[in-house]
Amino acid sequence: MATDHLMTFPGKFTEHLIADKLDRVSLSFLVDGLEIRQGGVAANIAFGMGCLGLQPLLVGAVGQDFTDYRRWLDAHGVDTSAVLESKKNHTARFVCTTDTDGNQIASFYPGAMAEARDISIEDVATRAGGVDLVLIGADDPEAMFRHTAGSRSAGIPFAADPSQQLPRMNSEQTRSLIDGAAYLFSNEYELALIEQKTGWSAEEILGRVQTQVTTLGADGARVTRAGQPPVTVPSVPDVHAVDPTGGGDAFRAGFLAAVAWQLPLERAAQLGCLVAASVLETVGTQEYQLTPDALVTRFESAYGADAAKEVAQHLS
Repeated sequence: MATDHLMTFPGKFTEHLIADKLDRVSLSFLVDGLEIRQGGVAANIAFGMGCLGLQPLLVGAVGQDFTDYRRWLDAHGVDTSAVLESKKNHTARFVCTTDTDGNQIASFYPGAMAEARDISIEDVATRAGGVDLVLIGADDPEAMFRHTAGSRSAGIPFAADPSQQLPRMNSEQTRSLIDGAAYLFSNEYELALIEQKTGWSAEEILGRVQTQVTTLGADGARVTRAGQPPVTVPSVPDVHAVDPTGGGDAFRAGFLAAVAWQLPLERAAQLGCLVAASVLETVGTQEYQLTPDALVTRFESAYGADAAKEVAQHLS
């Protein structure tokens, strides 16, 4: 979980950089405005699942400044009872200033995120009376390793989704995060990076995970299983994108909701693309709305009446 603090500078950073003084930069920019948005991959995914009528259990570490964010998530169907509240650190924070050329100066403060390594997935699952699946997303690296090992030892199926943390992982670490996963989520670039980091071929990776889910941007998504032809679904047509942030998280929310409803993988990928389209058309990662009637209508338009009926029966 994290909050995003986004600012806009009405000028160009490059106009204020002096070439022969770059070894001693000291600059301050007066910005036009400040937007504070809820974020973090786990919270984004959980929010989307909650909007679809599920009650995902959110796991991670936050600061004592999480009160308002917790209320927001609770109000949207997310179970925050397993969130660890730090007594010394703030919730993770992304602070970014963007100039008129789209250049950015940003900082990420991990804060309480580092304490996620103190959470035991086994204990969380026991207190919850059991869980169906643990998605292990980008988090404190030690937490990611611990949660993966804990899921394996407890026999809990897990989804590997290392995404933004992949560049800092070495070969052994990357292998440990994905080997034996029920699902491996990535985009095309991340998949290439996984192959490079692990040294495994595409076929070898398929032999080590049950289901590989690859988002293809404007081309939709591909779901692959060993020994079976890949399932590729197109993206939703006529998407008027205004903000790309959170599209991958929204896809995962839709995909996992369909998995929880025991729908076919093709339907899961289609629902993932539909939820992703909703967030792409909205500024912010948790500002979109999913109403059953509108969702079913758009699903039918994109993927057909029969597919829409399968999804509609699970929406309240």
